Amino acid sequence: MQTSICTDLSSVSADEWNTLAGNQNPFVQHAFLLALEQHNCVGEHWGWLPQHILIHEDNKLVGAMPMYIKDNSYGEFVFDWAWADAYERNRLPYYPKLVNAIPYTPATGPRLLAQTAEIKKQLIDAAITQAKKLNTSSMHWLFTDKDDTALLSGQGYMLREGVQFHWENNDYAHFDDFLATLTSKKRKKIKRERRLVKGANVEIEYLNGHNATEEHWHIFHQFYTSTFENKYGYPTLTLDFFKAIGQRMPDQVLLILAKHENQYVAGAFNLKGEDTLYGRHWGCNQYFHSLHFECCYYAAIDYCIQHKLKRFEAGAQGEHKLARGFLPVATWSAHWLQHPQFSEAIRDYVEKEQVAMEDYIETLGEHSPYKTG
Repeated sequence: MQTSICTDLSSVSADEWNTLAGNQNPFVQHAFLLALEQHNCVGEHWGWLPQHILIHEDNKLVGAMPMYIKDNSYGEFVFDWAWADAYERNRLPYYPKLVNAIPYTPATGPRLLAQTAEIKKQLIDAAITQAKKLNTSSMHWLFTDKDDTALLSGQGYMLREGVQFHWENNDYAHFDDFLATLTSKKRKKIKRERRLVKGANVEIEYLNGHNATEEHWHIFHQFYTSTFENKYGYPTLTLDFFKAIGQRMPDQVLLILAKHENQYVAGAFNLKGEDTLYGRHWGCNQYFHSLHFECCYYAAIDYCIQHKLKRFEAGAQGEHKLARGFLPVATWSAHWLQHPQFSEAIRDYVEKEQVAMEDYIETLGEHSPYKTG
């Protein structure tokens, strides 16, 4: 086995990488990660420096792990600002750190790309070795799937629990079948919000990478950047990135655009896995009551029903999703900190945080929008 660090994913065979990544999750695909690197979405400017781990056996790629050196915590969605502040108050550097994550993407998926547990363990060991070599404060695995979470926990790394809201497709044939499972109050609310959009003469259009034109991507990117300009954060994903994804992953792209009086007024960008739709970005240039809910939730749920996708993950946070058919789901991350005292203190913190998080998820479950009995 030969372990190496890759700072440029273009040097890695896409076929070999994707053989390990599988087809379930679009965000670990070679095309997605490479587009981030080639179109100025990661790098020194944003504080995401590629440091991917590769394991070869007889010149064949048998293990891979997307990894980055970070000098900030932006775009991770597992918030450790308080940890960084504690380090600073004790005159210790928290940055740089290492993260095994998909930049700007709070979606659970495989992080240790290998076909055996033994090679996955070697990837974990290689990450810690690199963290010590670079003298980083810590190593973090973010939004790990069930298998990787269990493996990291078994190796003794501290786990941190979060929550998102996901929609599950219970073999609905039509959107009305989904509505029929909701309580009367929630069903009426959704129907009213959809009527308001339709009554404003707004039309919904679905596009994939094959039929989205250069103009469509320009329009959507303007929507995307406007969201950050009007709220907070930085529009890190470039127009060329979106165009590249449309070209390289055309069947996995779903662009939902809203049109009023023959002009596009809003849009939502999604990616598809084998059985899951992932909602990622939204923006608009005009306000229409409930249009955000239509583009980001209802039109996407309708699409999942029509195309028999099992679930819809609409992104991070958002208790308001509960009233619209989304239920709380635990998310996981794993952490290693080099400083022994801080490691002990933060382990105690995340254990207590987990108890509180599980109580929170249980409380949310008591407010399910679905009919009981």
